[in-house]
Amino acid sequence: MIGVILAIFLAIGVFFNLLASVGILRFPDVYTRIHASTKCTTFGTIFIVLATITYALYNWRLDGNSKWVVLAIHAALVVIFLVLTNPVGAHAIGRAARKSDIRPYGAVIDELEGYYEL
Repeated sequence: MIGVILAIFLAIGVFFNLLASVGILRFPDVYTRIHASTKCTTFGTIFIVLATITYALYNWRLDGNSKWVVLAIHAALVVIFLVLTNPVGAHAIGRAARKSDIRPYGAVIDELEGYYEL
């Protein structure tokens, strides 16, 4: 039973990480590539780490060794840091691209930007 649960978690995680790879290769500009890489890899990695936590807690319940709890805690910390740093990194890349005047692919540019009066 635990093997089926682990296989499902790992399959979902690998699927979304694969989607992120395809998105990076197929999307036309840096902004959509950032979106694909951050959303899909975050979601996929959460499921892979969830499989690790499930495996560690299952083995801890079987033999009672505290090393499995330590593994589960470390894996949970990985998820916390990933959820905190992945959006910040994506924002930094997007901001750097915007400051470098990299325009989105196929975007309509508003030539009157800055001329509006309130």
